[in-house]
Amino acid sequence: MNGAEALVVSDALLVQFIGQYLWPFVRIGAFFFAMPVIGAATVPARTRVALAFVTTLVVAPVLPAPPAVDLVSLSAMLMIMREVLIGMAMGFVLQVFLHVFILAGQFIAMKMGLGFAAMNDPSGVSVTVLSQFYLLLATLLFLAVNGHIIVIELMVTSFTTLPVGGGGLGPDGFLLVASMGSWMFTCALVIALPLFTSLLVVNMAFGAMNRSAPQMNVFTVGFPLTLIFGLFLMWVGLAAILPNFDLFMQEGVRYLRVLIGAP
Repeated sequence: MNGAEALVVSDALLVQFIGQYLWPFVRIGAFFFAMPVIGAATVPARTRVALAFVTTLVVAPVLPAPPAVDLVSLSAMLMIMREVLIGMAMGFVLQVFLHVFILAGQFIAMKMGLGFAAMNDPSGVSVTVLSQFYLLLATLLFLAVNGHIIVIELMVTSFTTLPVGGGGLGPDGFLLVASMGSWMFTCALVIALPLFTSLLVVNMAFGAMNRSAPQMNVFTVGFPLTLIFGLFLMWVGLAAILPNFDLFMQEGVRYLRVLIGAP
């Protein structure tokens, strides 16, 4: 061959090369399908797969070398399941973070009497109009502060703290994900409680008015006034959304770091 050495590709080298890109692709793909914004039902599945593929091509060369495992074996199937669970758990943490604002909008809508004003969410769930408003607001803030870049960086870090072929999340990780339910309700109440208190005072005033003037139909007068006061109080309370969003996002990122064992 004119002095040139022939390139010998063995089965072990081929398996190592494929695994270097396959295992990160599985975890990143599961993460993109579960995380908010990118994983929304409005984003086509092909787009999410393409984003996962491009991200894998970029980050795979700098990741630790995965173990050499036969791609057609029980060990490979277990590794795929482990990687999918890790990616979906990380995406679920971010979903819980955004559902804080959806739940807060649900609470406020019920208190204002807008519980019947529901609309069909593209994800297939019927939510109130205020929940859609808070969700869109939180999504725009998430993108404005480069939250998507932060979580992708944590995804890359997870390959060091939770290497491919390792032990996975473990019971503590799944317990942490389950415990975020109480955190979600607490944060939603922090957003909705000022409006709850203000509307309680308004309703007490209507109750006193009904006692002093029984001939006035409190339902006819009270509902539009409660709605107007509620919208006004929402407008006043928008000033506190950004500090609350910053605080909740920091806590959500901290949960994500604890989940993957990052410092």
